[in-house]
Amino acid sequence: MSGQMTEITRMTKPSNRRLARTRTVSTRVTETEYAALQEQAWSMGKNVCDWVRECIAQRLEKVPRTNLETHLFTELVGIQLLLINTLGPILRGERMATEEVDVVFRQVQTRKAGKAQEILSKRLSRELEGRGAQPQTARTAIS
Repeated sequence: MSGQMTEITRMTKPSNRRLARTRTVSTRVTETEYAALQEQAWSMGKNVCDWVRECIAQRLEKVPRTNLETHLFTELVGIQLLLINTLGPILRGERMATEEVDVVFRQVQTRKAGKAQEILSKRLSRELEGRGAQPQTARTAIS
């Protein structure tokens, strides 16, 4: 009896209890979409309901990037590209002709967005691999 009482006490403590799920979120999907959801869920050892709940919870935990954050990151990548392409010659004591500098500026302007996306995609792949999820093929622009 004492063992049962301890178990009941442990289960009724607020810190050990799961919050009651009182709200429902639903959506309609096609048979094909449901099959894809089911395949993903089963590959993770979960049923569709639990897997979708987990996906939603993970999405809520992440703060979506704003356009400003994306723009700032892209500009930082541009600065990095500029430094990488100009510091080498400068440190070797070489002078860059105006035309060479213009070419570097144009290259940075055309490549920075693609390079920023590539960096973010690689980071996402590493995060997914770290969680044990199957990395999906991400579209990246290679510079």
